[in-house]
Parts: sequence; structure tokens; C-alpha cells
Amino acid sequence: MRILRNAMAAICVLAVLATPALAADPKEHRVSIQVDQNDPDVMNLALNNATNIMEQYKSKGETVQIELVTYGPGLHMLRADTSPVKDRIKQIADASFPSNIKFSACGNTKEGMEKREGKAISIISQAEIVPSGAVRLIELQEQGWSYLRP
Repeated sequence: MRILRNAMAAICVLAVLATPALAADPKEHRVSIQVDQNDPDVMNLALNNATNIMEQYKSKGETVQIELVTYGPGLHMLRADTSPVKDRIKQIADASFPSNIKFSACGNTKEGMEKREGKAISIISQAEIVPSGAVRLIELQEQGWSYLRP
């Protein structure tokens, strides 16, 4: 009986000691950030938010995926010819490891701008075109991503 009690006590101790190890697995966070204004202050605020979020979770040993989604006038943020923040985007993208930051440009907006301007529009190399910025935000939220609008 005594051996059984000691064995049970040892199992309980091991279970308690193992629990913190399981809880120590880093949590991964996911946030989408909307940019829909052609305003350098809004663009910089979105980049500040992204940077601060990455730094906060990095300091906690946690990872974060961030996706900045631009559409409407906010597409200027990712246009190669008109972005007031393209150098800063490159710097953030280069320094984002181990966090993951992605820049999405609305294809609908791009097509509309190309028609109005009568020329092709280039997007910065750090960005990828998605069919619709608004739909992309919906999809991310449906997948459980947090949403932020600066």
C-alpha cells in the first residue's frame, strides 16, 4: 500500500512539473491591419502598430503573423511610384524575422487606378496582389485573425 501511495505521489509530482513545460510553448498571434487612406500619417501609424506588435510578442518569446491589407486610396502605401513609406516597409520586412509580416494590395483597386491613370501600376516587391482587399480582411477574420484599423 505504501509503495502504491509513493508511486501515485511521484506521478502527481511529474504531472505538475510537466504542465509548465507544456504551457511554455510559445503562442502564435495573428493580426490584420487595414489601410484604406492615402495619408502618410495613417500609413506610418499602421507601420508603427505592426512594429510595436512584433516587438511586444518577441519580448515575450511569442510569434506573430501580421498582414497589412491596403485597398482604395490606401493602395498608395504599396505603389512603387507613390508610396511615401516604401523604404520603411523594406526595412520592416527585412527585420521582421522570426515574426512574419505580409503586405497585401487590392487587385480591384489596382485595376481601377490603372484605368483612371491610363497606365500600368507597379507594386513594391514586398507586397503581393490579392483579388480584393476587403474580401481578404473578411477571410482573415473568418480564420480567427484579430483586426486593427489605425
